[in-house]
Amino acid sequence: MSAPRRSSGSSKKKGPTAGTGGHGRKKLEGKGPTPRAEDRPYHKAYKQKKAAEHRAATGAGERGQRRGPNRRGPGKTEDLVTGRNSVLESLRAEIPAKAAYIMVRIEADDRIREILTLCSRRGIPVLEATRPELDRLTEDAVHQGIALQVPPYEYRAADDLLDEAMRRWKRDREAERAPLFVALDGITDPRNLGAIMRSVSAFGGDGVLLPERRSTGLNATAWKTSAGAAARVPAAQATNLNRTVEYAKSRGYFVVGLDGGGSVDLPGLSLATEPLVIVVGSEGKGLSRLMTEHCDQIVSIPIQSEMESLNASMAVGIALYETSCRRASHSA
Repeated sequence: MSAPRRSSGSSKKKGPTAGTGGHGRKKLEGKGPTPRAEDRPYHKAYKQKKAAEHRAATGAGERGQRRGPNRRGPGKTEDLVTGRNSVLESLRAEIPAKAAYIMVRIEADDRIREILTLCSRRGIPVLEATRPELDRLTEDAVHQGIALQVPPYEYRAADDLLDEAMRRWKRDREAERAPLFVALDGITDPRNLGAIMRSVSAFGGDGVLLPERRSTGLNATAWKTSAGAAARVPAAQATNLNRTVEYAKSRGYFVVGLDGGGSVDLPGLSLATEPLVIVVGSEGKGLSRLMTEHCDQIVSIPIQSEMESLNASMAVGIALYETSCRRASHSA
């Protein structure tokens, strides 16, 4: 008799068997809890936390504090100047810079070559970046393949800036034109601020006065629009712009407000040759009631159509041009 056939299937043996020895345990553990938003360096909450810590350390958040020279205003802990003209003018003015970002395979022109030379001379690191990286870094600004990392803009004290210009003029009135400032009463668009700084630079102004609250500051957009003028024109922040205007008047300045319903037309601006502060109001509401009361004159720019209105930066540019022309003819 033949022996019975055994099953071809393998029989499972009872008892301990060989295992992984826990080699896959770490994979099951995961990477741990997700960090809080304020602990992630690239998150908006992280930047806000750092900015708050910076303000607390410098005392910038205290009400009524008078800012001294070179006191940094509130804002981000760092900023980016973008565009070839803006970056070049910043380097020429020796604005402190941490690094320059340049696009890979950029088409170099004279400005790019001078930027690289200045960076090399000052020991500023030059880092290559792809176009998508630069787009992300500059938040999709028009960067022209170049960006400069700079610390926050260092605002001057408004009273000091007004006093310096007045002293300089009084020392030699024949050689110096009368001081000329532009004050922004609630301008919130940084592009308007940049364009105004460009006009102030073009027509020989001495500076721009900004309120600390309810106003734009000198951020990357303003730097870009100014085409480098922000490196040449000093800007001051005032805790209270109305008080700063009162202080200017006590030091011999005349204050002129720009408004469509003014009592004086711009061609008849008789105060143009005097120490002058030109005030422009916000994009929507214009001059505030209190600021209007501080003005020696309210000046209008004649336009052909009642349906049209001028942009704030355009109105300032026209007013500065007219002031410059009157001063030139007066000194001739």
